[in-house]
Amino acid sequence: MQNKGKYYITTAIAYTSGKPHIGNSYEIVLADAIARYKRKDGFDVYFQTGSDEHGQKIETRAIEAGCSSPKEFVDQVSEVIKGLWNLMDTSYDRFIRTTDEDHVKQVQKIFKKFYDQGDIYKGSYKGMYCTECEAFYTESQLVGGKCPECGGEVHPAEEEAYFFRMSKYADRLIEHINTHPEFIQPVSRKNEMMNNFLLPGLQDLCVSRTSFKWGIPVDFDDKHVVYVWLDALSNYITGIGYDADGNSSDLYKKYWPADLHLIGKDIIRFHTIYWPIFLFALGEPLPRQIFGHPWLLQGGEKMSKSKGNVIYADDLVSIFGVDPVRYFVLHEMPFDNDGVITWELLVERFNSDLANTLGNLVNRTIAMSNKYLGGVVSDRKVEEPMDDDLKAVATGCYDKVEARMDELRVADALTEIFTLFKRCNKYIDETEPWILGKDESKKDRLSTVLYNLVEAISIGATLLDPFMPETSEKIREQLSVSTRDFDTLKEFGKTPDGTKVTATPQMLFARKDLKDVLERAAEITKKQKADFEESQRRAAQNLAKAGLAPEKKEDSTETSDETGKGMDLPAKEEITYDQFGAMQFQIGEIIECKAVEKSKKLLCSQVRIGSQVKQIVSGIRKYYSPEEMVGKKVMVLVNLKPARLAGVLSEGMLLCAEDADGNLALMTPEKDMPSGAEVC
Repeated sequence: MQNKGKYYITTAIAYTSGKPHIGNSYEIVLADAIARYKRKDGFDVYFQTGSDEHGQKIETRAIEAGCSSPKEFVDQVSEVIKGLWNLMDTSYDRFIRTTDEDHVKQVQKIFKKFYDQGDIYKGSYKGMYCTECEAFYTESQLVGGKCPECGGEVHPAEEEAYFFRMSKYADRLIEHINTHPEFIQPVSRKNEMMNNFLLPGLQDLCVSRTSFKWGIPVDFDDKHVVYVWLDALSNYITGIGYDADGNSSDLYKKYWPADLHLIGKDIIRFHTIYWPIFLFALGEPLPRQIFGHPWLLQGGEKMSKSKGNVIYADDLVSIFGVDPVRYFVLHEMPFDNDGVITWELLVERFNSDLANTLGNLVNRTIAMSNKYLGGVVSDRKVEEPMDDDLKAVATGCYDKVEARMDELRVADALTEIFTLFKRCNKYIDETEPWILGKDESKKDRLSTVLYNLVEAISIGATLLDPFMPETSEKIREQLSVSTRDFDTLKEFGKTPDGTKVTATPQMLFARKDLKDVLERAAEITKKQKADFEESQRRAAQNLAKAGLAPEKKEDSTETSDETGKGMDLPAKEEITYDQFGAMQFQIGEIIECKAVEKSKKLLCSQVRIGSQVKQIVSGIRKYYSPEEMVGKKVMVLVNLKPARLAGVLSEGMLLCAEDADGNLALMTPEKDMPSGAEVC
């Protein structure tokens, strides 16, 4: 295998506020699939992940959990995170913790270096503070009086702090982004960062705190701890041996700059603006690419413990197994739009793709080889025209997968591999080995057919290895073929003549019964709700013991005094059935949403309605953040004449309800209805 050079890939380090759900686990599986693929493709890969363990929120969580210290709490949670990453069969090279001694030492050096060269100065900060995001915001940045990032509560705060002069490096970053189109992906994320943050002008960034102590101390000013994002982002270089004094390790010199930072779209600003500017100030090269992947939504909604719709990787694995869960999260996530996970969809994919397309293919091939040829397959060169197409699909698969992986379109790469497996199934139907097996004169043709199947499946299994490593190995064991290098996959016929497949094929995937799975899912959800309620009760008790009032959680819901009361509206003029029939209402799914520039009221949503996507502008920014909107199923007036609001084209209307106090709520279907369904 040709050595293609180094490849350094990282994930965001998981925040230790609690157990990661399947949406968080998706990121580590995605990174692992890319890392495994690059290794097999000839790259020298270093893959880093880890846990982010400082901040005021962690202090609070430790008290709620009844821990003696924040360190005790993060030790526990970090082990949970690491355990999940190991469960999902991820091949990371280092799991860094921001409490690791080498990291702490270098962050202190980095902070001092910034201060000494004039990039950091002392001042004070006054604004609205979100504990959940560990960030200050001005009143104008709030959305509906809440945090613009997480939608949570904010409170007034003022404190002495050190600030980083962001504007000093802003023009340099703008130039870099403009001259390196691959730097921020997908392109929509780049446009968002440029238009919403960089081009309007950067404010100096608060990089220290004095209101809590759980952080890396500023060693020359012990009242301050380092701001959590400066601390966390630095892991990408400290984890491979960066030294601010100029004595970086050979590992650092070999692998930096990173080839790919893989992160969630919600933290794209920190990675594409703050992190590059910190690197400019350090005099270090920027990473080659930062990819902000979409979210995995439960039935179209963000996962929430209080809603009882959180799904965890270990629960899925207990029902489906590790590789099927890896397959699902990798296959169901689009490149730049949010993906959806439901128990029904899991079962459908498991049965159709894994049990039928792949599992049945391997089982049939082995069973027929044993039944008709004593398990021994050889290429007798008795060929027919349909063989050429199978061979073309098999030998062309690597190039197609390679092209998809180069663009980080992992779901599409998996689709290419399963296209090969589907072609193998079609080849069985075309050649009818069960008919050939009844005619002794056709034995050489039968042997050629089954050899072709074993060879094509072997190519597919090799390409499948990065995505479903355990399954790929099981297929090779049953076919009695060895693992292959990617650079051999364009040649057909590498399986040795006389290869003897296993005598007793093992079923790779036993079909799942939806009713049984839903029953188990209900049990899991019931237990999660009970655990959540118990944890909330204990948290309140522990906070009370510590003399602290319980914080209002982002998952909580408020009950209005108006609950149960009706509203009387002035009657409008009656309309006819014909007039009503002229209006077309359908269910739409919001796939993207952004705030409209120069407007404090408007949101611009891209709404999928059946096979089309409409752009709709709505005056609901006070009530919904753009992040909340994505994934919602909404009722849409589809045939409203297009109009421009604040200069932005709107091609329909989202239906809302409004109470007596002017509060708005989107109208959503009671049950999960498909995009495009008619509202009648």
